[in-house]
Amino acid sequence: MKRKRTQFGWLIVGLTTLNLDAAPVHYAGGNAELSVARVSERTVQVRLSPLGSDGGTAATPASTVLVPFPREMLWEGRELSAPKEMTVADLRLKLQLAPLMIEVRRADGRSVQQLVWSDADGSVSFHTDGPVLGLGEGGSQFDRRGGRYSMKDGWGADNRPVLGSRIMVPFLIGTDGWALFLNQPQGPEGEFDLRDGKGIFRPSENQRRRPTEVYLIALDQPGDALAEYARLTGHAPLPPRWALGYMQSHRTLAGPDEMLEVARTFREKNLPCDALIFLGTGYCPAGWNTGHGSLDFNPRTFDHPEENLQQLHDLNFKVVLHVNQPPKTLFGAALDEGSDSPAHIGNYWARHKSAMRLGVDGWWPDDGDELPIEARLARHRCYLEGPLATRPNVRPWSLHRTGYAGVQRYGGWIWSGDVDSHWETLAAQVAVGLNHSLSLSPYWGTDTGGFFPTKELTGELYARWFEFSAFCPLFRSHGRTWQLRLPWGWERGEFGPIEHDTSPEPSELHNTAIEPICRKYLELRYRFLTYNEALCREAHDTGWPLMRVLWLHYPHDARAVNRGDEYLWGRDVLVAPVLTKGATERKLYLPACDWYDYWTGERHAGQCELTRKVDLATLPLFVRAGTILPVDPVRQYTGQAVSEPLTFHVYTGHDGEFRWYQDDGVSLDYERGQYSWTRLKWNDGERRLRIELENNGGHRPVPPTELRLELLPERECRTIRWEGKPIGVEFGKPTQGPASP
Repeated sequence: MKRKRTQFGWLIVGLTTLNLDAAPVHYAGGNAELSVARVSERTVQVRLSPLGSDGGTAATPASTVLVPFPREMLWEGRELSAPKEMTVADLRLKLQLAPLMIEVRRADGRSVQQLVWSDADGSVSFHTDGPVLGLGEGGSQFDRRGGRYSMKDGWGADNRPVLGSRIMVPFLIGTDGWALFLNQPQGPEGEFDLRDGKGIFRPSENQRRRPTEVYLIALDQPGDALAEYARLTGHAPLPPRWALGYMQSHRTLAGPDEMLEVARTFREKNLPCDALIFLGTGYCPAGWNTGHGSLDFNPRTFDHPEENLQQLHDLNFKVVLHVNQPPKTLFGAALDEGSDSPAHIGNYWARHKSAMRLGVDGWWPDDGDELPIEARLARHRCYLEGPLATRPNVRPWSLHRTGYAGVQRYGGWIWSGDVDSHWETLAAQVAVGLNHSLSLSPYWGTDTGGFFPTKELTGELYARWFEFSAFCPLFRSHGRTWQLRLPWGWERGEFGPIEHDTSPEPSELHNTAIEPICRKYLELRYRFLTYNEALCREAHDTGWPLMRVLWLHYPHDARAVNRGDEYLWGRDVLVAPVLTKGATERKLYLPACDWYDYWTGERHAGQCELTRKVDLATLPLFVRAGTILPVDPVRQYTGQAVSEPLTFHVYTGHDGEFRWYQDDGVSLDYERGQYSWTRLKWNDGERRLRIELENNGGHRPVPPTELRLELLPERECRTIRWEGKPIGVEFGKPTQGPASP
């Protein structure tokens, strides 16, 4: 079959039909192959592959960023004669050339997004008519519009002292109803420019010669962005229950007696704590190991490692060890696939086995900014598959400073990096955590108090940061001059090891107000254990994070959409951290519905600005009317057995429900159906609470449990014995007055 062009349009030569009006697909100054595929009813994939001098497309190396998912090809080709229209569920797609453009509209004609490629440099533009969220961690916050974001990231990028490490994830969410994920199979390059009232992605010169994929997502509701991100990059596994408790980090140690003394002090003071984290030698003079990259215990600090670890375990602490300097070419699609290379994850993990056999519970893989994307993903995989191979059916836990799209499916948590102890830093971290939670992983946190001490590090700043951290997925204190990060560290009269050239004022070392505040928020964190476990299961199933921008639940409220200094903890609790020095009040916004002040019980109408008076011990918290909030007895560690019943607070004024999730908190048996969901449903008009198991495929038996049920603000109580059978509990008529204006 031959092809021949004439002035008459179509010509058949042999069995070939030619469209002589067709124009070639152009990309970055050359010809390209284009494909458009359906991924789901709301997501389409647009793939551009530049053609080489031989007319072929470059081979695409395998990437572990995306998970396997089916695609339905809608159109592919190298030339197009007329605009092409396609349908995906209720979406209408239009493809045209000169310029190359993909437009997506809804069935009623409303625009979702329009992608337009420049033939000159391969850049793609898109509209940004509402706030834009996501883009991973770091960089200018909260609404990403107005900023410029290089795909190059790392420890020192974008104002590290305030914003922390930069982890660039090319997943953007437009609050006006769209999301974009850019996948570059050979590694991320280029930049996003969200200035000048629009969005542009400019590929690097190298990237223009390589295939690239854009996933365009139409959002019917905000949760669609999270569901589709999980569809593309995977779901986060459940963490071990102990990771939801408090973690105390250590740096320079005087010896084995000191770490045991810290552990005993927590227990003697009845300050809840689940895990002790130990830094490696190199970043401090005397850490747990013998130096950077080492996995051998330091005899100066762990003189008898097995005995040292057992002493901490006997006090019901988990032990987490810091490690860095992995191979820069770390790789591996599976731990056991076999390789002689020391850079393979199977061989790299083998170096950890002796410490695991002695009882190490978790790992802190630090640094990693120098690693390419595939090595970062391999490192996260290593700290999931490695512990499971060594200790089968025990949920692993690891804490990282770097990552990329897809690392959430390996269960690693991420913290914001080595920030400085400034009030400005604390204020910025709220938005950093919110964007991280939308576009990287549901599990995020900070160095409570800031990593590098400054003169701004006072008891007041530490207390405010501690309060905020109690409502971050990762609740952990860490930083140089580390003994100030102990709950009792501000009243000892001494710094301990000074590990930085700037230290807080010595006058701050006799502040007796800080330990009681730390106790208050430690206990509060443990009272939220059942609530937080339900949030983790929701994150696993749906991609919804624990820490949520108000937009996720109030997308049509412009004042809620634009708030980046407060957030929702799950669906029902609003958190407004105090972020300024010497504050005596906190201005905040309550979205639609009535809200109760968690501390006072005062009821407030929603969709209003509120000024909340605060003292140093008060983090403004509000609970939505209709919420059924589980409140656990205070524990000293998450696995501690308690005799007091679990309480459910029912905040009256609206109907509501809570789904109570239960599993063993330790194993992977939940993946095999060993869990249960119990639905508690409140009918405000009938003053009736119904409790029943859901028929959801779970097979975990529900043991008889005593439950305490309390209406708020009425304080009317019932105590029942729950045995897994449906039950309705009646309460009296309401007595409270109207909500405050």
